[in-house]
Amino acid sequence: MGMGKDSVASMEHAQAPTDDGDIFVIEVDGKATPTATEAELDKRRGKRRKTPHACGCARHRGQAKRACRGKKKRRKPGDKSKNGRSITLVVMYTLKRGDDGRLHGPIHKRVWGSYAPRKMMLAWARAQATKRGFPPGTDKRIHIVVDGETCLYDGLSVLFPQATFALDIRHVEERLWKVARVLYGPDAARVEAWIEDHRELLYTGRALELVTGLKALTLTLSARAKRDASKREALSDLIGSLQKRLSMMAYQDLIEADLVIASGIVEGAARYVVGERLDCSGMRWIPERAEALLHLRCIELNGDWERFFAWGYQRWLDQMRAGQRVVIRADHPAALPTAVLVEAADIPAHQERKPPIAA
Repeated sequence: MGMGKDSVASMEHAQAPTDDGDIFVIEVDGKATPTATEAELDKRRGKRRKTPHACGCARHRGQAKRACRGKKKRRKPGDKSKNGRSITLVVMYTLKRGDDGRLHGPIHKRVWGSYAPRKMMLAWARAQATKRGFPPGTDKRIHIVVDGETCLYDGLSVLFPQATFALDIRHVEERLWKVARVLYGPDAARVEAWIEDHRELLYTGRALELVTGLKALTLTLSARAKRDASKREALSDLIGSLQKRLSMMAYQDLIEADLVIASGIVEGAARYVVGERLDCSGMRWIPERAEALLHLRCIELNGDWERFFAWGYQRWLDQMRAGQRVVIRADHPAALPTAVLVEAADIPAHQERKPPIAA
């Protein structure tokens, strides 16, 4: 926690790369980590009760402990044992067009995450884009890939009004597979044929035609028959999801421009930055404490550890030369940043959100 408290200042102090690419790409996703409840914290912080047992062996000691604890409280339907608290992850990098006409990269990839409000992480992405030469109103292209969460599009489209957006095509394909299995059950041949037809519509930029076809398919199902209830529900959910996101599904144009249409990099970051360190079996975190570890992990995986330590060490030397007391280790976590940068992310009232792009 002592090292982690300086991580945010270090990231803000870092210089922008001088050999960046031509197109700025942002991918955003979230991942929840198991969080300790107040009841769990009270139990851990309290005095440990001694459980008397006759023989002293480990086997009977455990039995005596479970007997004193009593029956385990059962969870109600819908209760989550994980008690997850979401981390917002932002991955940003640039792409550069080569002599072959294709976009190459990623260049200077940076990963950053926080338990702070999502709005703050989007504001951080806006600040980093400006630092790297892609300020508001720039003529350079900014491309953003999200997984379909409405709040992400709403926030990013205000901060990046000129950006192009892509809905992660893998998420769309997963939902199509789910609907196909509901429609045709164990008939694998029909499921695959249906998927291929609809994937072709996706990749050729005919998302509106795909949604229209799904609506027509819904009309062929009985509104009263119970056998069609699950099919109608699955189709209705898919249609509602895609219809609101048609502006982000111009995949043919994006493919022809060699732009990103899937959020694989941030999905991978959610696995190796968060999942492999903060979401392991038996873990329970306090977000303020986990925040420090999360930041240090991002710095190390970004390849910035040497720069971060040298910067921090120089700060300690400057403080000591000025006669200040330097405390590196800390037993209390810093509060999660909330108010200051979130307010800084507010957009003036006269600036409207970017209207949806016609599909």
